Amino acid sequence: MTSALRGQLAGRALLVVFMVLTLVPFVTLFSTALQPAGSIPTGVSWPSDPQWGNFAEAWDLANLSTLTRSSLLIVLGVVPASLLLAALAGYGLATLRVPFANAIFLLFVLGLTIPFESLITPLYYQVQALGLLNTRWALILPLIALYMPFGVFWMRAHFLTVPAELTEAATIDGAGPWRAFRHVHLPLAVPALSSLAILLFLWTWNQFVLAIVMVDDPTKRTMAGALGAFQGQYGTDIVLLSAGALLIMAPTILVFVVFQRQFSRALLQGAVKG
Repeated sequence: MTSALRGQLAGRALLVVFMVLTLVPFVTLFSTALQPAGSIPTGVSWPSDPQWGNFAEAWDLANLSTLTRSSLLIVLGVVPASLLLAALAGYGLATLRVPFANAIFLLFVLGLTIPFESLITPLYYQVQALGLLNTRWALILPLIALYMPFGVFWMRAHFLTVPAELTEAATIDGAGPWRAFRHVHLPLAVPALSSLAILLFLWTWNQFVLAIVMVDDPTKRTMAGALGAFQGQYGTDIVLLSAGALLIMAPTILVFVVFQRQFSRALLQGAVKG
């Protein structure tokens, strides 16, 4: 057996181990969700009489119809604005001659090092001063700001990979910075933007801490934020909690499965090269 073949087998074995470690919690959660309501399951075992109605009951008890609409509104408020601001800032820092561009970019990089939890308290008082507590804006505006360091880092890395000759050619043809951005750089940035959009959707949909702190009305939270209220009210019913958790995770899993090729293609095309 050659060393190359051994390396391939070892890599595949490692992938299988990671896949098993990833799937076991989901399998456990799924088998628990199908147990009789009110029971306390132990271990992983397929029930003799699967209770598929647990999902419908969890959906109604957690009011997930309303929370799905709320989550979509929050996602629609966060993702497009974050993509636009990140693309503009990344383009400016990578392509235009912005004064102190390196220092500005360093500030964004430093933003990546700040723990999110340390910002909860000052964010709360700032949102309170703006009179936005218990509204969806209390989630949308902070999330846009919190995503900016990574978004700018991501998009700047992409624009740095665009050959300077394209910008020079656009300038020779009479295109200014804005026109060059719209007609040259933005079309080339579609893979980077699409992969960033997937990440922002997943992060926004799964946002839990900020939704609990900023919004008292459960119907205005994200679906993940509603899980805290669901657990508080039905914390002794592990079966319904498992069913509710799977329903909340389903959209993010679906989005990743559907768009995983686009995400991988964006990475392979150098969307995060610096």
